[in-house]
Amino acid sequence: MELFGTAGIRGDVRTAVTPELALAVGRAAGADGDVEEFVLGRDGRTTGTGLADAMAAGLSSAGADVVRVGQVPTPTVGFASRGRRGVVITASHNPPTDNGIKLFADGQEYDDEAEAAVEARVDDDPDPLAWDEWGSTTEADLLPEYRAAVVEYARKYGAPLDGLEIAVDCGNGMASLATPQVLRELGADVRALNANVDGHFPGRESKPTAETLQDLRAFVADGGADLGIGHDGDADRIVIVDADGEVVHEDTVVAVLAEQYVRTADADDPVVVTTPNASGRIDERVEAAGGRVERVRLGALHVGVAAARRAGTDETDIAFAAEPWKHVHTRFGGWIDGVASAAVFARLVADAGLDALREPVTERPYRKGDVRCPDAEKVAAMDLLAERLPETFPDADVTTEHGVRLSFADGSWVLVRPSGTEPYLRVYVESDDVDELLETVTEVASAAVESVE
Repeated sequence: MELFGTAGIRGDVRTAVTPELALAVGRAAGADGDVEEFVLGRDGRTTGTGLADAMAAGLSSAGADVVRVGQVPTPTVGFASRGRRGVVITASHNPPTDNGIKLFADGQEYDDEAEAAVEARVDDDPDPLAWDEWGSTTEADLLPEYRAAVVEYARKYGAPLDGLEIAVDCGNGMASLATPQVLRELGADVRALNANVDGHFPGRESKPTAETLQDLRAFVADGGADLGIGHDGDADRIVIVDADGEVVHEDTVVAVLAEQYVRTADADDPVVVTTPNASGRIDERVEAAGGRVERVRLGALHVGVAAARRAGTDETDIAFAAEPWKHVHTRFGGWIDGVASAAVFARLVADAGLDALREPVTERPYRKGDVRCPDAEKVAAMDLLAERLPETFPDADVTTEHGVRLSFADGSWVLVRPSGTEPYLRVYVESDDVDELLETVTEVASAAVESVE
């Protein structure tokens, strides 16, 4: 049984992420012989309580002690899982009909090996332990400790937020319990939108985009704030809105943070881990600051950080890890944390101003496209593209570790990769001639698919 996707387990609560599945995954996770205690949290979805109950039953019946922390942002569970394990019941930015399960070990998401072990135990369907071997269940309030830790960490960067007006659209999600409170503690004048937790997401869709954040953008543009911040349902994603109400490109946000972390690195070899679809503007700013970039497949930042650390030396500092909208502040912890991103980015803005932070970032036009490709043909199509795209663009540097990525001397780049969830090849292009380049690459990809069908 294949349960885990790029971000844990997610799906419809009636057909996929059911109480039966939560019970089975809990028992499978708790059956790891090295496990003694799990922190268990959930987001605000209406199905969260029932699924958390089933998860707690599965964990305890496998012998694990369970510390239930109630409704919390996903990064709070990552923070609390240091030195133990963690589970959060969340579907992040998915619609309210969905829910999901994400597992942590010592502050990081489960890696591929740990997820495979859980899947194997679910397939084996073990019986509960004897009655006198079940684990205990207790409750704890860890939000204050987590918020205080974010505040302490963020104060290492930028300047105090005194007088900075920030609007935060929490999307009726878990950011309501963390980001406004953290920013106020740091001195900001905060205006919170959709800041009541409601699993129906009545204020807007849970996924923060330029379209769903229209109210936030209008509020900021009308002079309601100097800076806007939008979150998804569990507060691991972040979107930045400038004073004109425009969404700052997600890769520009990564570039700004990455440059800051590299410039403040103590080691001689600062590394930023990102994904194949991330912009070349990140590489440019990291290299200008004296660091280098390593790329890892989508949804595997924690795997990339671990690999970079293994391959590094005493002079290597994994300064930052990020994919669009999701950031791992490696000096704070190994989990994706949108609340920490909000705090650190706001302090950088308070110190230098958003315009000054963006000024050195080259923001070339960026486009995405899709080429329909049956799942059964993806491997053959990608193998063919590994030959045809370099032939089409002989002057480009080519890598094929995570799809086919072409890098050009002027900073432009192209990526074609197979979708992990839909029958498409994804095409990403960043270039001053983006439309022409996207058209050419799409034509080559379409021809490759036709050749293998």
